[in-house]
Amino acid sequence: MVDKYEIVIGCEIHTQLLTKTKAFCACENRYGGMPDTRVCPVCLGLPGAMPRVSKGYVELGAVAGQALNCQIARFTKFDRKHYFYPDLAKGYQITQYDMPLCTNGYVDLPFVHFPEEERPGGKAFRPNNFKGENCIIGNKYRRVRIERIHLEEDVGKSLHLEGKHSYIDYNRCGTPLIEIVTKPDMTSPDEAALFMETVQEILRYVKVTKGNLEEGNMRCDANINLNVWENGKLYHTPISEIKNLNSFRSIKDACAYEAQRQLKEFETDRQEFNPGFKVTMGWDEVKGQTVVQRTKNSFVDYRFVVEPDIKPFSVSEELIAKAKDAVGELPEAKRVRFIKEYGLSESDAETLTSTRELSLWFEEAVRGAKSQKRVANLILTELLAVLNEKQQTITDVRITPAHIRGLADALENNKITSKQGKAVFEKMLATDKMPDVIIKEEGMEQVSDAGAIEKIVDAVIAANPKAVADYRDGKTNVVGWLTGQVMKESHGKANPKQATELVQKKLS
Repeated sequence: MVDKYEIVIGCEIHTQLLTKTKAFCACENRYGGMPDTRVCPVCLGLPGAMPRVSKGYVELGAVAGQALNCQIARFTKFDRKHYFYPDLAKGYQITQYDMPLCTNGYVDLPFVHFPEEERPGGKAFRPNNFKGENCIIGNKYRRVRIERIHLEEDVGKSLHLEGKHSYIDYNRCGTPLIEIVTKPDMTSPDEAALFMETVQEILRYVKVTKGNLEEGNMRCDANINLNVWENGKLYHTPISEIKNLNSFRSIKDACAYEAQRQLKEFETDRQEFNPGFKVTMGWDEVKGQTVVQRTKNSFVDYRFVVEPDIKPFSVSEELIAKAKDAVGELPEAKRVRFIKEYGLSESDAETLTSTRELSLWFEEAVRGAKSQKRVANLILTELLAVLNEKQQTITDVRITPAHIRGLADALENNKITSKQGKAVFEKMLATDKMPDVIIKEEGMEQVSDAGAIEKIVDAVIAANPKAVADYRDGKTNVVGWLTGQVMKESHGKANPKQATELVQKKLS
């Protein structure tokens, strides 16, 4: 009888980089298009074709490494990995074997994203399976170590139509990739999904990748097995590698299913870990289960050799420094600062840091504003609602941060009411005019002169003796109604707070 078990997960994330050209030739690097139209002798590995390393490829690889806290190699090389598959035209893949560009990094996963029972102190919380290193950082983060990030080229794409015919599109051949390989530091399907989501966010932030899972330019292989305790003895189940997971949901669901499958297999067939045995699994999204694709009874011999057509090369200190500068402040650090500096809630800070462009737009808007909180609320409740409805991003908006700051200041100074603020916002979007111009043109500026408001209050009270009598009889809700009449008589220009106070004063 199994006493308890622990899930052990390591990830390999493949990410296409945003270079203009492919990794080793001048072919355009972009998604889609007519099959087999963006290929050349280098992509296809034709005899005599000579690959040449794109400088931008190495630079973006170094940026990714810096963003994920890695050490960048000062000297590296490319290798050939030999295997046969229909979408690998050359019969080998140019990759990095024993001298990767980046090593010894880490990503910290915030516990706020985990279910309550998986946080520190929760009943189900357990430390990671590795020893000698604290996986909990300040009781707020779970650290996932990155073993390496290496450069390699992508292969073509197999297309299977109607179950009858298979075609190969070689446009993707030679697309620049990085492969991010972690230590087996994750202990739940939720952590594995959050790890990929966090990596996607970071790499998008530093403009290394689009990270669009639906286009296949970021995908994950999850290596999973179990630590099982039975009768006081520890066992390890065989490792399964679940290939080509292309959504956060599929990572979570596939790992959850595979964990239960391995547990059942252990209980019935006593399957145990063997370092020379590994099962490659696929994920059937429709059936919601993992499917065996192949088994490896011994380590596959890929016959790695140094790539003979590309010389080993040095990575300059200048390139590494440039990569570090390109990273800047990362999203989690920015969220923590926004909460502290601007008094935002965790959810508001997360929304405003969802993209680097939005975070910079927000910071420009709050610079010099009378109320940073009001600026944040206008962006969160008004601007983002419009952008979401139109399926646009902050880079598509025509108004500037100064527009939002000006509107926030007008509201904070009681120049206009909140209802008028909505009208000004809509007019800003339609005309690009600054809020103070719109307020002046529309004659919206709020009346705060106590004498002027008092005259209107006196007139309203005199015209509504029944309401005054009702107030004397204890119906205090008529204060709101009388204030509404004051606002109506002033055409919405009276300061509502002052109007309410004067109505109450006159009735007392």
